[in-house]
Amino acid sequence: MLKTATGNAAGRGSTPEVRATVEAVIDDIRTRGDKAVREYSEKFDKYSPESFLLGADQLEEILARVPQQVIDDIKFVQEQVRVMAQKQLESLTDFEIETLPGVHLGQKNVPIQAVGAYIPGGKYPLLASAHMTIVTAKVAGVQRVAACTPLIKGEIPDATVAAMHLAGADEIYLLGGIQAVAAMAVGTETIKPVNMLAGPGNAFVAEAKRQLFGEVGIDLFAGPTEVLIVADEYADPFIVAVDLLSQAEHGPDSPAVLITTSEELGRQVMEHIDTLLIDMPTADFAGAAWRDWGAVHVVDTLDDAYALADEYAYEHVQILTRNPREALEKMHDYGALFLGEGTCVSYGDKVIGTNHVLPTRGAARYTGGLWVGKYLRTVTYQEVTNPESSAFFGELCGRASRVERFEGHARSGDVRAAKYRGTPLAWSDHTFAG
Repeated sequence: MLKTATGNAAGRGSTPEVRATVEAVIDDIRTRGDKAVREYSEKFDKYSPESFLLGADQLEEILARVPQQVIDDIKFVQEQVRVMAQKQLESLTDFEIETLPGVHLGQKNVPIQAVGAYIPGGKYPLLASAHMTIVTAKVAGVQRVAACTPLIKGEIPDATVAAMHLAGADEIYLLGGIQAVAAMAVGTETIKPVNMLAGPGNAFVAEAKRQLFGEVGIDLFAGPTEVLIVADEYADPFIVAVDLLSQAEHGPDSPAVLITTSEELGRQVMEHIDTLLIDMPTADFAGAAWRDWGAVHVVDTLDDAYALADEYAYEHVQILTRNPREALEKMHDYGALFLGEGTCVSYGDKVIGTNHVLPTRGAARYTGGLWVGKYLRTVTYQEVTNPESSAFFGELCGRASRVERFEGHARSGDVRAAKYRGTPLAWSDHTFAG
C-alpha cells in the first residue's frame, strides 16, 4: 500500500451534539410551527422574510437574472435525467394474473403523493441536486414536490432556484438546514407535510432525515462523497489524479481511493496530486480529504482489485483499465460504475443523466441509489370471484391459521367455506342459505 487513509471512520457519523441539536429543533418546530422555523432561519441563516415561499413574481425576477446559457444548460441536463428516469419507469410494469379459477392477484406501482426535495447551498450552489431529486420525482408521477434551498452568503442562489423551477417543483422555499427538512416533514401553518424527503445535505440535514425516517420516507442515509478508481498500467496517471481530486473537493472527509496493479502508476498519481493541489481553488477541502482519507493500494491482479473495490462498496467507482466493461461482470458492490477514460464521476454528478444520489458508507452492499422507483410504492391487490376457489382457500386458511393459533383468522376462512361449499361452522349456529 503506497498511501494509507488516516481519518477516523468511526467519527464520521453524527455526534451527540449534532443529534441533540437536531432533536431539539424538530421538537420545537412540531410545537411552534412557523414561528420556530422563522427563528431558526434568522439564527442560522440571518434570513426571515415575510414568506419563505417564492411567489410567481419573485420567480420571474430570479429567472430573468440567470444568463440564457445557464438556462439552456439546465434544460439540456434535465432532459438527460428525464430520459433516464423515463426508461426506468418503463421497466416497471403493473400486472395481474389468475392463479386459480377466479383468483386474481395483481401489482401496481403507485407514486408517492408528496415529496420534499432538499437542495443544499452552503459553500457551493448544487444545481444538479435539483435535477436528480425533482425531475425524477415528477417522472415517477409525484403530484406535489415541495423544494427547499438556503441562501448562499445572504444571497438568493438564482441558478439553483431556476433549476428547481425548471425541474417542476410545485413549491420553492428559500429555507435551509434542519428547519427546512423538519418543516417539510412535520408541516407548519404554511407548509403542508410531505410523505418523503429526498436530497443531500450537511451533517445536520442528514441527521434530521435520520430522526424523521419512519414518520416520512427518505431516499438514502447519506454520508460524505466517496470515489474509488480501479486502474491498470494502461491508465493515464494525470487523469487518475484529476479525477480523484474532483471528488475530494466535496468536503474534507470525502475519501478518494486508488486501487491499481501498477506501483509505478500509483507513484505517478500521487506526484500529480501533490502538484495539482498547489493552486487548486478548492484545495482547502480536496487537500484535507486527500491527506486524511486518501489511499493508494497496489494489488497483483485486476481480480484482486475488483475484490478489494467490492470490500470498500463505495458510491462512485471508476474503471480506468484496458477493458473497463469487465468490471460489469466481476464487480457487485458499488453505487455507480463509470467505465473507461471517456467518462468520469463528474459527468454523473452534473450532466450525463444517471442519478447522483448514491449509497455511501458501505450501503452499496444492500441498496442502489435514487431512481424513479424510489418515488413509487409497489402495492398489491387480490380478488376472488369464483365461489369454489374461495371455499378452497377458506378451508386452507382455517387449517393454516389454527396451526398458528389464530382463531379469528381461521374463522374468516370458515365462513367462506361454509357459505360457498356448505361446510358447517363448528363454532356457531349460523347457517348460510342456498
